[in-house]
Amino acid sequence: MSEEHREPDGLTEPDEGYDEELLDLFDDYREAFEDYDAEAVADCFAYPAVIWQFGKGNVFQDDEELLENIEKLFAALEKEGVVASAFDILSAHVEGDAAMATLTWTQSDADGEAVIEFTCHYHLIYDGDAWRIAMIVNEP
Repeated sequence: MSEEHREPDGLTEPDEGYDEELLDLFDDYREAFEDYDAEAVADCFAYPAVIWQFGKGNVFQDDEELLENIEKLFAALEKEGVVASAFDILSAHVEGDAAMATLTWTQSDADGEAVIEFTCHYHLIYDGDAWRIAMIVNEP
């Protein structure tokens, strides 16, 4: 599957190999982070959801549990001055109602300077009307 670059404004059209609804999920996820909208971030997940980071897996049974984690993350992002996020899809594979995708993220300040750069691996499920994140593995 070819690479696809998505940026905060002026999003490019997806290549044929990408599922448009999968791209919509990541666009919604990015926009929720830029808006500091914890509920919109939580809406991107299927439950229970698992997030692996810093060598530890955390299971969130519902959006209420995840919202606590998101609020802490937002506090850290605000402290760093993050106002924009952009992602590149390094790889994606869709098979039926399951998908895997690897994205690199750049989170920038008001001057457009990169503040945080990282890679995440996503395991996704299609719940009948939309793609949802079932698991994230953050690279250290």
